[in-house]
Amino acid sequence: MKKSAIAILLAAATGVMLTGTVAYAEMNASNTLIYAGENEDCINPLMTNHDEITDIIFSGLMKYDANGKPVNDLAESYEYDETAMKYTFHLRDGVKWHDGEVFSAEDVVFTYEEILNDETLGTSLRTDYEDIAGITAVDDHTVEFTMSEYDANMLGYFTMGIVPKHLLENTEDMNTDPFNQAPVGTGRYKFVEWDTAGGMITLQANADYYDKIPNIEYIVYKTVAVESTKATMIQSGEADLAWLNSNYAAQFKEDENYNSWVFKTADYRAASMDMASDFWSRNGDSIGVLNYALNKDVICQSTLQGQGCAAYSPIQMNPLGSTQEADIYPYDPGKFAEEMEKLGWEKNSDGIYERNGEVFHFTIQTRDYEEERIAIANMMSQMLKDVGVEMEVVLVTKFDWSAGYNGFLAGYATQFDPDMIYKQYVTDASDNRMKYSNAKVDELLAAGRHEADPEKRKEIYAEFEKVYAEEPGVLLAVYLDGDYVGTNALEGLDTTRVLGHHAVGVMWNVEDWTLNR
Repeated sequence: MKKSAIAILLAAATGVMLTGTVAYAEMNASNTLIYAGENEDCINPLMTNHDEITDIIFSGLMKYDANGKPVNDLAESYEYDETAMKYTFHLRDGVKWHDGEVFSAEDVVFTYEEILNDETLGTSLRTDYEDIAGITAVDDHTVEFTMSEYDANMLGYFTMGIVPKHLLENTEDMNTDPFNQAPVGTGRYKFVEWDTAGGMITLQANADYYDKIPNIEYIVYKTVAVESTKATMIQSGEADLAWLNSNYAAQFKEDENYNSWVFKTADYRAASMDMASDFWSRNGDSIGVLNYALNKDVICQSTLQGQGCAAYSPIQMNPLGSTQEADIYPYDPGKFAEEMEKLGWEKNSDGIYERNGEVFHFTIQTRDYEEERIAIANMMSQMLKDVGVEMEVVLVTKFDWSAGYNGFLAGYATQFDPDMIYKQYVTDASDNRMKYSNAKVDELLAAGRHEADPEKRKEIYAEFEKVYAEEPGVLLAVYLDGDYVGTNALEGLDTTRVLGHHAVGVMWNVEDWTLNR
């Protein structure tokens, strides 16, 4: 077997102190997991809503179980008064922050008032909480939330991590507070050190955790952007676990030195159009028709090794979504040409469509280190070029929302409740970066959010899928499976959970993982 990741790490860093608390040399090499994760610059649940590391440092009132359903966490129990539209949470007794301070209801009130009222806070989450009318700490262990309207996914949104009032109440700007790089939570793992030069975040199991204390004592989270680097780290033994794209994951599946886990995800890839850009403000009526030109099954087979499926709806993988009536664009270049003619587009002498003197040419920015995403974008571009549309793929190191591109190669997921897309698709919502706006979509997503009956909600979301398909803001391509590869010493990963964007959520049961070196 290859030399273990932690052994390599310790050999390189023996004697270096971790925040004056733990030396690498003192860490138990047999019980430390090296995880090749994503790039990080902030660990704060109010600002980072889909990061793996945030979810194991912080705890929410609720948490998601294996089936993606919200269950009690910091809340020992709760009640909902339908008449008063009021949630009452009864908090666990004896919970402590990682710095030893006592957790209380005041921390909960502070957290939610911050996300609701601090307009300087750089967060995409605010719209998730817009139905909260008031928050009250009844006593140290009881919190009441009064709602302005019933919100079907409110318990899901109560999974947001709680932050400590005693450390943040006097901050001048939470966006730049040092807390974001030295977080203190109540979760399963506590922060030890962030070595920014080495791209390494060290966490230690929380011995005072109120629930099951994790078996694995340390996690060293390596911040890695480049997909090939993650694969190399797994192969060389520099990492014990990583999410890999399907091409790299395939290289390990027959090797007995490694374990492979395949998760279902709700993670799609698509060209997300900037509807505020000049090009799409004039030509937004022509996004949907582009679907006829994409052979999505070929994209899936070629770029994902068949590990995924063609995408037709942004909530296709959600139990309350996936109506086949929204799948209205079969691959049909002939139909594409007919519909383009109806829209007033004609091919010029170069074989490219024009309308009103404007060439059908748009730019999609794609991060240069994401090989799989680049491959998907390039295949989409070639298929569109073959029928007379120019989608220019522009490689960038970081997405630039003010550089004038017409969109970006996007990923998004609704792995829990379909209301997760509300903040992204409703006009002027907090995560609607691409400025999509459709009055009927707004109406349907509001109805789905405020409807209590699951069957009626399913009908509402089916109607949303059909309406959105007729006037989309994204050109959907594929859904991805989630491939994780790790050392064969690692056990306990549970593939029951449907994962999110970038296959986030794998650590949902990290307390049950074991390393048997």
